[in-house]
Amino acid sequence: MAAVFTALVFVATTVFSVYVPQTRGFFNIGEVMVFTTALLLGPTIGAFAGGVGSMLADVFLGYPHYAPATLIIKACEGGIVSLLARRKLAKLTRSQWRIFTLIIGLIIGVLLAGIGSVYYSGQVELYLGFPPASTPSLTLEVPKEIWYVLGTVVLLALAFSGFAFEPESGWLTFSVLTGGLIMVAGYFLYQQFLIGPLFGITVIAVAEIPINIGQMLVGLIVSIPIVRTIWRSMPSLRA
Repeated sequence: MAAVFTALVFVATTVFSVYVPQTRGFFNIGEVMVFTTALLLGPTIGAFAGGVGSMLADVFLGYPHYAPATLIIKACEGGIVSLLARRKLAKLTRSQWRIFTLIIGLIIGVLLAGIGSVYYSGQVELYLGFPPASTPSLTLEVPKEIWYVLGTVVLLALAFSGFAFEPESGWLTFSVLTGGLIMVAGYFLYQQFLIGPLFGITVIAVAEIPINIGQMLVGLIVSIPIVRTIWRSMPSLRA
C-alpha cells in the first residue's frame, strides 16, 4: 500500500499543473493525494507516500534543489494530517462542535474566496500529460466571481454537515488545514533562508505563499469528499 500510494502521489503531482501568469507560479494537485493517503492509511504510510512521492516528482520535473525540503515537508504534512484526524484533542458538546465546524468553514470559505479571487482569477494555463507538456494544453479565463461562489459553497456545505449530520465534521477539515499550513510554512522557511545560500537561487518566498495556500485549499476541498465516499463504502478504513 505504501508503494502504491507513493506512486499515486508522484503521478498526481506530475501529470496536472496550472500556471497563473499573474503570479508567474505553478501549482499542482499533489496535495489531493497526500491528504487522501494520510486520511485513509494512517500516519506512517501518509508520511512516507507524501514525502517520497512528492520528492521523486520534484526530481522528475527538474527541481532537484527542492527535493530534500519536499521529502521532509510533505512527510510532516501527511503524518500530521493523519495524526490529528485520528485523535480529537478536545472533548466538546454537540453544540460546541457545531460552532467549531462553522468557524472552520468560515475560515476555509474566506481563504478560498480571497486567495482565489486575487491570485487565481484571470487567465490560467493548464498543462497535462506525463511528462507535462511544454506548451499549455488548455488556456482558460477564470472570473473572480467563481471563487466567491466556491468559498460560499464550501462554507455552507461544512455548516450544513455540522448542523444536520455530523457535528464533529469540522475536525477533519481542521486536520487537513493544519497539515496544509505546515506545508506552506515549511516551503516559506526553506525558500527564505536556505535555497539561496545552498543553491544560489533567488526566490521571493513571500510571493510563493498564496500559490502554496491555493494548492493546499484545492487539495482540501477535493480530498475530503473522496475520503468520505471511500469511508462510506469501506468503513474498515476509518480508524
